[in-house]
Amino acid sequence: MRARGLTALCSTIGVAAAALVCGAAPAMAKPLHVLYPGHYGSPPTTSQCVASNGIACYAPYQFQRAYDMWPLYNKGLTGAGKTIVLVDSYGSPTIASDLATFDKAYKLPAPPSFKVIQPDGPVPPFNPANGTEVGWAEETSLDVEYSHTMAPGANILLVETPIAETEGVHGFPEIVEAENYVINHGLGDVISQSFGATEQTFPSRTALLALRGAYENAEAHGVTVLASTGDTGAANYEKSGASLYPFKAVGWPASDPLVTAVGGTQLHLNNAGARTAPDNVWNDGNLCGSIQCAGSGGVSAVFSRPFYQDGVAGVVGAQRGIPDISMSAAVNGGALVYMSFGGIDGPGYYIIGGTSEASPEFSGIVAVADQAAGHDLGLLNPSLYAIGDGPSSGIVDITLGNNTVTLPTGATLLGYNAVPGYDLASGLGTSDGAQLVAALAAH
Repeated sequence: MRARGLTALCSTIGVAAAALVCGAAPAMAKPLHVLYPGHYGSPPTTSQCVASNGIACYAPYQFQRAYDMWPLYNKGLTGAGKTIVLVDSYGSPTIASDLATFDKAYKLPAPPSFKVIQPDGPVPPFNPANGTEVGWAEETSLDVEYSHTMAPGANILLVETPIAETEGVHGFPEIVEAENYVINHGLGDVISQSFGATEQTFPSRTALLALRGAYENAEAHGVTVLASTGDTGAANYEKSGASLYPFKAVGWPASDPLVTAVGGTQLHLNNAGARTAPDNVWNDGNLCGSIQCAGSGGVSAVFSRPFYQDGVAGVVGAQRGIPDISMSAAVNGGALVYMSFGGIDGPGYYIIGGTSEASPEFSGIVAVADQAAGHDLGLLNPSLYAIGDGPSSGIVDITLGNNTVTLPTGATLLGYNAVPGYDLASGLGTSDGAQLVAALAAH
């Protein structure tokens, strides 16, 4: 791959933008997770979840083993001295106590520091009858508990915003302002975002581009920014949020060249966390209800191919392709999350999937890599594509599965297949934590 300076990213907002189909209304966006019905009063095993629900569930130690994190922890590489920033509208009223319960159940140490800030003003009082607030509380719980799972020694900064990011521009300015506050005050090393809006539903290309300030700021300050790609396969939500566009589409901010886009895979683990089969692209089909769920990926209608994807130009063409890398997101194989706030079935352990799980998981790996390197790695994408998916790179190729989905209309939207090398279903692949941390720190 030809090396170029990061300022070359400015040229990536160009030719592809002509393909943007602008909606008359703001973009529909929401937290990118899927909550499976029902819960457990005490932590279940994978076998118990399969027996009671017919789907697998996984605990922190299983993810840690599956992603080869234990060799790092044994060396004292736990994310110590680094801070993971999680951005969520509203937050959760019980997150501090829920994290403590989660840590006790799974024998995890408390984070050295867990803080909640509201730089855009106080969030409204939690209303358990408000489905939007409950959804964001679920998202907050997933983000906090699984970033901590992967980097148990890292600090966690939860940044809550007072307006729900539920429609394109609506809520995004507050998020941008909050992220700029964190960056300008040096409060975090890696930012994880588990939300997104379909590119085509923004009122205009200009409206989307005007919201990029925090990512430009993060790049200038050496802060890594991650975003979930979405949960609807090769499709994405139309502006009403009630259905999917009948053509391939991707969401922003995952599509931004200054952001590392994290897609979704499915793990197959036994009770101890050992793999029983290779990972595949997440595609749970009808398990998620009327709108099928699968790891999102495709090419941007706004951003041209960034320089670091020149080596995969044969796959992405002239446009920015996502994901860059993928982590666990399947509902059948979902994360066990402890929650106790109102508006859910009751206090207990819930199965949650979606690429909202993948982004915080990867944020933990980034925090550990920052610690190993002795400095923040900043924009990861040039390094990820330079490292590639070789045998000792720490990026494990995904060659099974696809993100084809059936639309609510009954039509099939053909997505992308996982193939050897980079693809638009899994990106470069998934992570072997011990090897990837070493490769990133060295690179």
